[in-house]
Amino acid sequence: MKKSTKKEAEFAAIVTNPGSSIKNKTGSWRTLRAVVLNEKCTACMTCTKFCPDGAIKIVNGKAKIDYDYCKGCGICALECPAKAIIMQKEEK
Repeated sequence: MKKSTKKEAEFAAIVTNPGSSIKNKTGSWRTLRAVVLNEKCTACMTCTKFCPDGAIKIVNGKAKIDYDYCKGCGICALECPAKAIIMQKEEK
């Protein structure tokens, strides 16, 4: 087997239609669901900054999770300074 170089690869894949997370809802991957405890939420926006999927927005002064895109990673719950987000088992 010969060594590959930058100009030559042994195999490659071509993505012809990559789409996006907006087109391809990914919330069905979840096993845990992030739940906002509205009485604790201070709308500090920390969860919106850390959510890797952009699935959290502040609506009427409280965090609101778009479950079509939330994958249940739990980063929002770990980063929330008010502990206003908890993770619960997803019930399907």
